[in-house]
Amino acid sequence: MTATPEDLFAYLDTLGIAHTTHWHEAVFTVDQGKELKAAMPGGHTKNLFLKDKDGAIVLIAAEAHSELKLNKLHRLIGTKRLSFGPPELMEELLGVTPGSVTAFALMNDKAGRVRFLVDAALMAHDPVNFHPLTNTGTTAISREGFEAFVRATGHGFEVIDFTQLLTEAE
Repeated sequence: MTATPEDLFAYLDTLGIAHTTHWHEAVFTVDQGKELKAAMPGGHTKNLFLKDKDGAIVLIAAEAHSELKLNKLHRLIGTKRLSFGPPELMEELLGVTPGSVTAFALMNDKAGRVRFLVDAALMAHDPVNFHPLTNTGTTAISREGFEAFVRATGHGFEVIDFTQLLTEAE
């Protein structure tokens, strides 16, 4: 069964991870949430659900303003070329819909099919902010709490410096 925001908060409480949630109108893009983010301290995110031709699934939690060169990323992380994963697969594996994708959805990936990558630029912030399984809220947790959460779900915590992709030759 897919976790709800209340399930997420209970799980964070069980793990001893402090969290604060601000509820707001639905936000679908980084630009839409600009004013909201200005009022909330810490790093804000954009999250990408990607898939390659061999079926590898990757979830990226990037700092909201990071530039990601998806056409080069596969070489850095050792996959085939990546494209956005279909919404049906996102819902099946992570239990969220486009616009609500979040690292917190890793708690729904019980089979561990999703490889998780986090932007080094995001990890420069404390706290970090994510949708709590819905895009009508933003939940802040400490950087350390974020890593503890991800590891508790059974996923790896691969920190990637996406700026490397900006300087690589085509």
